[in-house]
Amino acid sequence: MKEIDLLPEWYKSSKRREVSYRSQCIAFGGIFVVMMLWSFMMSHSISKATAELIDLETQQIETRRTSQEFAEIKSEVVELQKKADVLGGIDSRLDVASVLAEISFLVDKNVVLNKVDFSAERFSKKQAGLSQQSGNSVRSAGSNFSEAKSLLFGDVKFKILIAGVATDASGVTELVCKLEDSPYFQEVCPLFSRNKITQKRSGFSGGSGESRQVSEFEIRCYLANYKESMVN
Repeated sequence: MKEIDLLPEWYKSSKRREVSYRSQCIAFGGIFVVMMLWSFMMSHSISKATAELIDLETQQIETRRTSQEFAEIKSEVVELQKKADVLGGIDSRLDVASVLAEISFLVDKNVVLNKVDFSAERFSKKQAGLSQQSGNSVRSAGSNFSEAKSLLFGDVKFKILIAGVATDASGVTELVCKLEDSPYFQEVCPLFSRNKITQKRSGFSGGSGESRQVSEFEIRCYLANYKESMVN
């Protein structure tokens, strides 16, 4: 049996156009949704990238400031090190009070000191004979020791001259032995020891005009606050 199509051609064309329009609308709608989603994702990515960029700029500023502070602190450390080096050169490593206390401990009642001189000498390379003596010397006899801080700058050794009188020569010898045994002194050398006649003044026990023989002496030694090394 043969089917007969009674629908007119214009009706069929209209239906086809309607289906085509509907398909196009669905396609455009899908594309629009995809574009909206893509735009949202791109906006989010741009916002995130902008925030990260701001954080990086903040970190860069903080890093620059930290680097500047480090440079300033490093400069201060260098300046402090220079000052420390200067102070190290100025420090003569001489404790006058302790040295005088040691000398007072070693001197007994039979010895009277009238002079204690400290003089600074620079080290010579071969240590042959006496080193060249500095013109900057401190007289420590008496009660005023404030000038002890004016000694030579840098690495120096200190020569000590001790002068006085003893009741006899054995007192001088005993003092020399005590100085040699003391850890404060080294290279102890008696320069001279000679007899001397003294006379007591009026008002002292024994009456006026009484004469007595004593032993006048002078001893040279060095403060034992350094060690010498042999130089070839």
